[in-house]
Amino acid sequence: MDSVLRRLPKQSDPNVLIGFDTADDAGVYQLAPDLALVQTVDFFTPIVDDPYVFGQVAATNSLSDVYAMGGRPISALSIVSFPNTGTDIEILEQILRGGLNKMQEAGCTVIGGHSIGDEEIKFGYAVTGLVNPGRVWSNSGARPGDRLVLTKRLGTGVISTALKGQRASSAAVEAATRSMTTLNRQASEVAQGFEIHAATDITGFGLLGHAREVAAGSGTSLVISSSEVAFLPDALDYARQGLIPGGLLRNAEFFGGCVEFADAVPEEVWKLLFDPQTAGGLLLSLSAADVPRLLAALNDAGIESHEIGEVVPKTRPLILVRRRAPHHHS
Repeated sequence: MDSVLRRLPKQSDPNVLIGFDTADDAGVYQLAPDLALVQTVDFFTPIVDDPYVFGQVAATNSLSDVYAMGGRPISALSIVSFPNTGTDIEILEQILRGGLNKMQEAGCTVIGGHSIGDEEIKFGYAVTGLVNPGRVWSNSGARPGDRLVLTKRLGTGVISTALKGQRASSAAVEAATRSMTTLNRQASEVAQGFEIHAATDITGFGLLGHAREVAAGSGTSLVISSSEVAFLPDALDYARQGLIPGGLLRNAEFFGGCVEFADAVPEEVWKLLFDPQTAGGLLLSLSAADVPRLLAALNDAGIESHEIGEVVPKTRPLILVRRRAPHHHS
């Protein structure tokens, strides 16, 4: 997609604060000195069996980019592909109902949508949010000395693959589903009480793909401590068994050139760092001094989060993954 976008004519509109020329999560368009729109769109094919839960996951995923920019979602338009014949329309109702459930939880009103006949079911939303232009989080503000905080566990891709192969445990499916239907709303609201230098959400490019966008956008390098990253139940087992989604291999191929692994990082761990996530957590870059308070505040809000690495001056490799963090003395 990048290579295509680069060939398109340049647009110039001074009100566009963030457009598609950076690899950010959503576009930001300024309306007034203290008000800007955040706009994003996301839709995909079912990754869980239950249509209601699929609707919830799709909504959670679509809303995530607004939270990743520090915004508050206000309205959404649904995007639906559904077979014209041979599939029970009740399934579509359940999908829409699940989506609406999460939109209502987010305080975001669904005001319309568009559907087309398609052999393959696809569902998602275009979401509009509001943000103060002076308080937009982008993925390009990380500073050397910052620490990185991640607000969800990894592994939804391999667990979905195990589920498709009917090899996933109920515990793994339940944990992955809970993760994929947990809005990033609370994590975003808690973090808005801190000076966040850069933020992104972890979705299809996996932790390392999205980390690469932060490093490249910020002109820095990142060091990630793999032992500090939390994984969903059984995800490491499934990675060991080779239950690997195609997106994981594409991510490793596409982003692998700018990542270096220290010897001690096991294969199943590095695979999960490339695992494409659905409705993954927020990756936040902020000053080291603020991290203990942020982690405590997230913990108080019931959000499991971990400090997983640090930002360093730009060097090669762009991203270094080592087993564990050196002990910092503060």
